[in-house]
Amino acid sequence: MEAQFESNPLIDRLPKHLKQFIKPQDYNDYTPINQAVWRYVMRKNVDYLSKVAHESYLDGLKKTGLEVDNIPNMYGMNRILKEIGWAAVAVDGFIPPNAFMEFQAYNVLVIASDIRQLEHIEYTPAPDIIHEGAGHAPIIANPEYAEYLRRFGEIGCKAISSSRDYEMYEAIRLLSILKEAEGTPAEEIKKAEDQVEFLQNNMGELSEMSRIRNLHWWTVEYGLIGTVDNPKIYGAGLLSSIGESAWCMTDNVTKIPYDISAADQSFDITKPQPQLYVTPDFAELSLVLEEFANTMALRTGGLSGIQKLINSKSLGTIELSTGIQISGLFTNVIENEGKPVYVQTTGKTALSYREKELVGHGTQYHAEGFGSPIGKLKGINLAIEDMSPRDLRAYDIYEAEKVTLEFEGNITVTGEIITGSRNLQGEIIIISFKNCTVTHNDTVLFQPEWGIYDMAVGKKVISAFSGPADVNSFDMVNHVPTSHTIKPKKSPEREELEGLYLNIRNIREGKTAVISIEKTFDILKEKHANDWLLSVEIAELCNKTNNTSLLHEVLVHLEKVKQTRPEIAHLISGGLELFLEKVSLQH
Repeated sequence: MEAQFESNPLIDRLPKHLKQFIKPQDYNDYTPINQAVWRYVMRKNVDYLSKVAHESYLDGLKKTGLEVDNIPNMYGMNRILKEIGWAAVAVDGFIPPNAFMEFQAYNVLVIASDIRQLEHIEYTPAPDIIHEGAGHAPIIANPEYAEYLRRFGEIGCKAISSSRDYEMYEAIRLLSILKEAEGTPAEEIKKAEDQVEFLQNNMGELSEMSRIRNLHWWTVEYGLIGTVDNPKIYGAGLLSSIGESAWCMTDNVTKIPYDISAADQSFDITKPQPQLYVTPDFAELSLVLEEFANTMALRTGGLSGIQKLINSKSLGTIELSTGIQISGLFTNVIENEGKPVYVQTTGKTALSYREKELVGHGTQYHAEGFGSPIGKLKGINLAIEDMSPRDLRAYDIYEAEKVTLEFEGNITVTGEIITGSRNLQGEIIIISFKNCTVTHNDTVLFQPEWGIYDMAVGKKVISAFSGPADVNSFDMVNHVPTSHTIKPKKSPEREELEGLYLNIRNIREGKTAVISIEKTFDILKEKHANDWLLSVEIAELCNKTNNTSLLHEVLVHLEKVKQTRPEIAHLISGGLELFLEKVSLQH
């Protein structure tokens, strides 16, 4: 599905499997109450964050075209983001972590275009446009941080997941949707919370994806910068939460110097964070990321890398020392003395070199799987890839020769060589045989009647990572989430309240109003006595126009709302503080 908004070159070059997550931002879906929620959060944030956020935040708000009074339109955002080398796309809530990070690798910001309900104005577990637009976008204007984010995406999307990770993604997505939807029965939320808690306590050994997501959480989402004694906020989760941005600055939250140990600190997305990490500067983030990347199978390869891919039960790639890349579902590895000596995929497999599929070695040709020995020939100190043409001739590794190749670890390949393929450096990367038998001790791994045997050449596995080497090798446009965001219900009462919000918005913007401000307040008081945000907006207008008698009435009404709804009293006070120096009431 293509996004129905002004594109830019960064969005145009996204691969199809990422474009499947993009949905159009229907700006007309935002209601007057949605706009009021955005305005309240942004005004509170700009007022408070100007004191406690990293200096890039306010500067970034201007650069990224975010307005305080209006929910951002993707058209406008993309025009402005283009100037700093980024783009934005709308998606439906949480998307899988690998996809989320891959978008970042392409300098594309993923924005959940829904907006939190008024009831969840301080914090929502569901990603929304306040979190993504007002949290992530402004800091991207800082070039060093933007490069960290891009690099994080590039490395993060190669992290190998466990099968449990996907269960966790689906469980958190469902919980965030149920919590944000209005009128969800308490027992449904409890059941979803229990499932998330169960998975959090039973993840087993943390996968690469789990660990790099922890780093993402403690930096991109909940990061502090500066010193432990005097930190500033840069994490999007804090920048977009009027509750947590204040809470995190208190002594109730432990501040820890940021280092690689954050990879092993899990988080609970449904609760305020008990501890936060402080980086001295953005450069430190990149250093820790590189330190972490050095521990990943992406860079270490080897037997453990293949085993991680087998355990993930999902599409992955290994790269051999010659640069040949094997992409598929890895199901078996034969090892000898701690090294892989034979590797096996099942089902569609593709061979690539430097992220480009080799001609004739796509998933149609290797539809049933692929297996190949890895390593050196027994008793010969020279690996096949290091042999000169003279060496190859000496060992009968030559077109039309019948040959038996005995590899270390008792893998034997016997057959007639048809041809070989070389890489740009001239090293042989594939040898193709006919009438070929491959064995490991007494076990037959390939037999002549199965057809041509293509053997990948490489003395060791230098890399293993999630996903295919060439994104065009596999059809990955197949993501179907098990849950979808739930839109707020419409009712005559809700429609009337939306109309009152629109009326006040029109008055504030100097447009034609259907009814007067006094009449609006009368209807609000009579029929929607529990609503508080519109009363705050009316008070703001009264203050601006010196309508002191109505202002007094509204403030008295808000005091009553505070008594009946003590849980939102601080939100009312917070809204009034934006325009009234001191709120005092004479009864």
